Amino acid sequence: MPQDRLCIVRALSPGDRDLYHRMLALFAEVFEDRDSYLGALPSDGYVEGLLAGDQFIALVALAGNTVVGALAAYELKKFEQERSEIYIYDLAVAEDCRRQGIATQLIQRLKVIARDRGAYVIFVQADHGDDPAIALYTKLGIREDVLHFDIAPR
Repeated sequence: MPQDRLCIVRALSPGDRDLYHRMLALFAEVFEDRDSYLGALPSDGYVEGLLAGDQFIALVALAGNTVVGALAAYELKKFEQERSEIYIYDLAVAEDCRRQGIATQLIQRLKVIARDRGAYVIFVQADHGDDPAIALYTKLGIREDVLHFDIAPR
C-alpha cells in the first residue's frame, strides 16, 4: 500500500482564480469531461462572486504548485432548524496520485469547515461501479441507498 502523500490542502477564496481554473482542469481530466468543465468558463466576476460567497466551498490539494486533488461542495441551509448540511458535488484526485490519502485529506479539511459552519452532516453521491469512491466513502461514513432523480426545469 502506498505511503500517504502529504499535500497542502487549501480553501479557495476571492483572488484564487488561477487555482480555480486549475481545479476545473483537474476535474475535466479525471472525469474525462472537457465540455462541462472547460467548454464555457465562467467570467472572472462570476468566479470571484462564487469564491466570496458563503454557499460554495472549493478545496485544492497541492503538491508543490501542482493541483493533485480538488473538492467542490455546497452548503445547504436547512429550513426546519438553524443548521446546514454540506454536499460534496465533485471530488477528484489526479490518476498518478491516487491511493495516497489525498481524497481523505480533502474530506478531513471539509469536516473542519463543516464544523465551523455548524453543519450537522456532509453527504456525497457515488455512482454504481465506482468502486474506489464507494470504498472511500464507506470508510468515512454511513452508506444510505437512495434513488436519485434529475428533473428538467423546462
